[in-house]
Amino acid sequence: MAISDVLASIDQDIARLQQARALLADGSATVTRKKAGRPKKVAAAATKKAGPVAVAVAKPAKKKKRNLSPEGRKRIAEAVKRRWEAQKKAAAAK
Repeated sequence: MAISDVLASIDQDIARLQQARALLADGSATVTRKKAGRPKKVAAAATKKAGPVAVAVAKPAKKKKRNLSPEGRKRIAEAVKRRWEAQKKAAAAK
């Protein structure tokens, strides 16, 4: 194969790729990507019911934040300290 044939082939490839790029850059062929990860339960349920047509779904209300009382915190801290103590005794016994 002569060098001129190789250059002509490359020029044809470049012209074809430029046409494809022009079509894609036109904006008529926009590609939407799905978000990574598992879909939310509410959105997944809405799309199952709606079928292929996308439906706007309102987000569920935020759950109320739960607060620990000082007594509850103290009980948890004491339980953790007892657990650590038991683990240290078990490790020393080995």
